[in-house]
Amino acid sequence: MKTIFSGIQPSGILTLGNYLGAMKHFVPLQDEFNCYFCIVDQHAITVPQDPAALRENIRRLAALYLAVGLDPEKVTLFIQSEVPAHAKLGWIMLCTSYVGELERMTQYKDKSQGRGESIPAGLLAYPPLMAADILLYGTHYVPVGEDQKQHLELTRDLAIRFNKRYGEIFTIPEIRVAEVGARIMSLQDGTKKMSKSDPNQGAYISMLDEPDTIAKKIKRAQTDSDNAVRYDKQNKPAISNLLTIYSLCSGKSLEELEEMYAGKGYGVFKTDLAEVVIETLRPIQDRYHQLIDSPELDAILTAGAEKANRVANQMLHKVEKAMGMARL
Repeated sequence: MKTIFSGIQPSGILTLGNYLGAMKHFVPLQDEFNCYFCIVDQHAITVPQDPAALRENIRRLAALYLAVGLDPEKVTLFIQSEVPAHAKLGWIMLCTSYVGELERMTQYKDKSQGRGESIPAGLLAYPPLMAADILLYGTHYVPVGEDQKQHLELTRDLAIRFNKRYGEIFTIPEIRVAEVGARIMSLQDGTKKMSKSDPNQGAYISMLDEPDTIAKKIKRAQTDSDNAVRYDKQNKPAISNLLTIYSLCSGKSLEELEEMYAGKGYGVFKTDLAEVVIETLRPIQDRYHQLIDSPELDAILTAGAEKANRVANQMLHKVEKAMGMARL
């Protein structure tokens, strides 16, 4: 059975975009692959975090992972900082990297703008740590959104570079991008990705939003100049985004939805879309509330960390031995 690794930062409540673009696709993978799902809290601290908020976000994210349908008997769910091998291999990958290639990372360039000399070094070191996350588990595939493909390419480059120096230690991971819905866009700007960090709360739907809130956000969602419910990503990005959300939540094809709403206009479409989104999130929210304060969640995370530590430490020892750092 081949291995999949995925990590999500605990930097706020996940959005409908996170669910449809990533987490929804994780559920069928657990029956086909050896899956490691990691809450990457060490990545979150590349920018300052409020300790109480970070602690709460870690727990919320763990509960949401399980609430979407992941089975702890089938997957390994754990917190990154509870597996020290991530930081140790992260340093080794940093030493394998070149400053130039790290400075070319789009995310680094975007987040370091306007900071002058006070750019957190963690922003530069973020990709080598991400590479370590992936390489520790002999990962074959990494399911990512389009915005993370550059980091995955660097991970592959670092693994190949390390293997050329020290022997065939790392599996070279491949990128796995969902064909539809890999990038859900903002409700207020069809050209911009839906993000939980958007200052406009109307731009995204949180996975824990109340039904009334969801309905209001969809009602106020940006649409295009004409009133036709038609998928045209280039000329009608806003309604195309809403159609993608509807399709992924309902299982109906884009063509079916276009036929259903031909001549009906945006008002009817949005009312139905809100109901579909509410019903999609309802069972997830119910399971989340069962888990969030339960001892069951702690037991799952403890067991996940124990398994991840065993596997990660084996790989770390293999790496250090190849480099001459470990006693035989």
